[in-house]
Amino acid sequence: MNGQPIAHPAGRTRPGGLVVAGGVLATAVVAVALNAAVAAIAHAAGASDDFEQLHLADYALLTVVGVLAGAGGWALVRARAAHPARVLRTWIPVILLVTFVPDILLGTSDQPGTSWGAVIALMVMHLIVAAVAVPAFRVLLPLPGRQD
Repeated sequence: MNGQPIAHPAGRTRPGGLVVAGGVLATAVVAVALNAAVAAIAHAAGASDDFEQLHLADYALLTVVGVLAGAGGWALVRARAAHPARVLRTWIPVILLVTFVPDILLGTSDQPGTSWGAVIALMVMHLIVAAVAVPAFRVLLPLPGRQD
């Protein structure tokens, strides 16, 4: 596989494998950088340094995993669904809401350094990953033709 665009039956082109891989990597880097800004703001606003989820090593790993899982899910829906745009319009918000559940449970825990401000920062990080990844996936893994 090279980085050259691949001809699409409808006359459109889609990025080649290297472009997709590089784009997904770039998406993860941008999301981690923006999440670092959220963590810095949260700490400046009083989030405890004891709250491990706002440490770079923790949120960077999970951000990359989130971008990769999102790309995999997008590709799977794109390849298998009869109406991928409709499926993605439904599932992206649902999955995003589901990712808030562990954060809310964390907010009710007695983990050292936990505060609702820190938990809200984590939830904002989830929104950032989606806000960065979805537009990137639309370009890197375009959906077939006009649908719905």
